[in-house]
Amino acid sequence: MSSDDQNNELSQNASEMQAGARLVPRITIQAFCEHSNTAEMIEDLTQDRRMSRVALTTHNGGVEGAIETYKSNPTPNLIIIETSLMVEEIISSLSKLAEVCDSGTQLLVLGHINDVILYRELKSFGVAEYFVLPVNSKTLASAISELFVSDDAKPIGRSIAFIGAKGGIGSSTIAHNSAWSIANNIMQDVVILDMDLAFGTSGLNFNQDPSTGIADALFAKETLDGVMLDRIMTKVAKHINLLGPPCNLDKVYDFSERSFENIIELCQQSVPIVILDIPHVWNDWVKHTLSMVDEIVIVVEPDLANLRNAKNIIDILKTLRPTEAEPLLIVNKSGVAKRPEIAAQEFAASIECKLFEEITFDSAVFGTAANNGQMIAEIAKNHKAVEVFKKIAFRVSGRDNEEANKKKPVGLNLPSLMKLLKRA
Repeated sequence: MSSDDQNNELSQNASEMQAGARLVPRITIQAFCEHSNTAEMIEDLTQDRRMSRVALTTHNGGVEGAIETYKSNPTPNLIIIETSLMVEEIISSLSKLAEVCDSGTQLLVLGHINDVILYRELKSFGVAEYFVLPVNSKTLASAISELFVSDDAKPIGRSIAFIGAKGGIGSSTIAHNSAWSIANNIMQDVVILDMDLAFGTSGLNFNQDPSTGIADALFAKETLDGVMLDRIMTKVAKHINLLGPPCNLDKVYDFSERSFENIIELCQQSVPIVILDIPHVWNDWVKHTLSMVDEIVIVVEPDLANLRNAKNIIDILKTLRPTEAEPLLIVNKSGVAKRPEIAAQEFAASIECKLFEEITFDSAVFGTAANNGQMIAEIAKNHKAVEVFKKIAFRVSGRDNEEANKKKPVGLNLPSLMKLLKRA
């Protein structure tokens, strides 16, 4: 396909959809350019209304610059690469890039070779799009919109539910600090759904006035859409959005099994990470929500009541999610002075669930953070718990260290690329 054909087709689509175009979700895009005029063109994307939610940065160095960057950094939702390499060199470089990319990353290539065979090969291997330069920013914006907004586009967001085996054991604190770590260490947008409408603590933990976001979304029912959702979200920090609870007792909050389903699905269409802060209750909507999320984090304290409750939760989850990975088990507040405790490993073995992490009791640091409306990393950046939150963040976002040595974007078929390299 020639660059003129691509430009004409996508420019026409852009004109047709401009008036009622849907916004691209809150994704992160990083571009690696070889020429300043290409970087300027990509930066012009921020002027397109559809891209108003996107976090976009440009860098020098082309594909080699991207490889060096992602050897030690997580990859964004979309990488844009400019390359002036020849056909066989493009394939070789992309195979190296695939080795350092996180799962789920999409790739868009800007090249200088008008070769239909190359275009078809790259598309067949999962490269999102290949454009022959020069290309304008409207054409590029339309391609990105088609990738993330079209009816065929998959939801970009992962949903992670945090639930405590008992009330008051720190599940919300861990959820909020993990969300903060995702935003600050992975640079991904996060939305927190505080699902405890009467007693939720998200507003307090982020030093925000009471919000009615989650209640507004629930009571809107079928009228809730992406535009309304965007309006009622509260931005509490860079990359962190909140649907907070009203925290009053004027109403009794009883919900049906699927009450939260639409909200979660809409959030997944617009935000890369959706954190569900689930209260310690057991009813139809909690059970259904746990059955549909991507990942579950169970928080416990090391005592007998927590062991019993956690065992019950694990058992029901095995029934609800027989083909899914087991939950992440976090033992919180261990090491309380003079309190008899069940050792963390023994606790995990008893409920037949692998221990993910343990957080030692520290009333001074956690109490100060709670009273100040701050995260642990903001008041004690070298605290051991900060590393735990970071580990949780990388795991639930699909970027855990166990996967670091075998990174590969879903879109890039590395074995096929290597076959093509051998042919070249």
